[in-house]
Amino acid sequence: MASLLGLTQRSVIVGAVRSSTPHTNERLDAVDALRGAAMVWMTLFHFCFDLNHAGFMRQNFLLDPFWTWQRAAIVSLFLFCSGLGQSVAVAQRQSWPRFWRRWSQVALCAGLVTLGSLWMFPQSFIYFGVLHAVALMLLLLRWAAPFAKRHVGALWLLGAALIAAKFGAEQALGTGALAELFNQKSLNWLGLITRKPFTEDYVPLVPWLGVLLWGFAAGTWLELHRPEWLRLRLPQAAAPLAWLGRWSLSYYMLHQPVLLGLVLLASGLLQGAWPQ
Repeated sequence: MASLLGLTQRSVIVGAVRSSTPHTNERLDAVDALRGAAMVWMTLFHFCFDLNHAGFMRQNFLLDPFWTWQRAAIVSLFLFCSGLGQSVAVAQRQSWPRFWRRWSQVALCAGLVTLGSLWMFPQSFIYFGVLHAVALMLLLLRWAAPFAKRHVGALWLLGAALIAAKFGAEQALGTGALAELFNQKSLNWLGLITRKPFTEDYVPLVPWLGVLLWGFAAGTWLELHRPEWLRLRLPQAAAPLAWLGRWSLSYYMLHQPVLLGLVLLASGLLQGAWPQ
């Protein structure tokens, strides 16, 4: 009887430990849906960009605040979700092999973006866009994760400092040789620039690493204090957003070629049907 009681107690203890251990494959619908919402917003933005490129509309995507602030908001939401997702991965003790598998996918896609943009826009091809930034930031964040988990407050401050550095770099560097050094393509990925480079997508470490750190800090705080918020049950209407968020990288790589192809096809058909 005593041995049976001891066996039962050990089973209860083992079961409790297992139930408290995060599942490494657990998907959080709330995080996926937030990422999916960023992808939908990005799609609408890119569709308008493609319409402008094909001549269906006339907008200044480089200078008009309506478009420049939208782009900043979309990139911010996307990178915040990346940081949030990494905090979940660290909390779930996801393995290094799994991290490297996902990281290699991001890095490969970044290389494909560079090649595709070099073909489409040879004078302004993408050499450090959002995927290039994510690939580098994930390495930095994963390396610093043990420190980051223990010093969440410092992450908020560091993120704020990186964001503020964007607005202080131009004044601090001035117009001398140091400014020109950081403006060169070999160093402008740092973001300490006084002149924005001519490229189709530019997401340097300053200020965007700060946004990703805020996402990681927010996710770490939620895991410690409000884990139920990360595991909210979403209404059925939000299921497509969660699905899209799970396939964000594949969608990111495919949506723009499809959109641009359809817009250019429509432009060609209309020009052929319209009398000259």
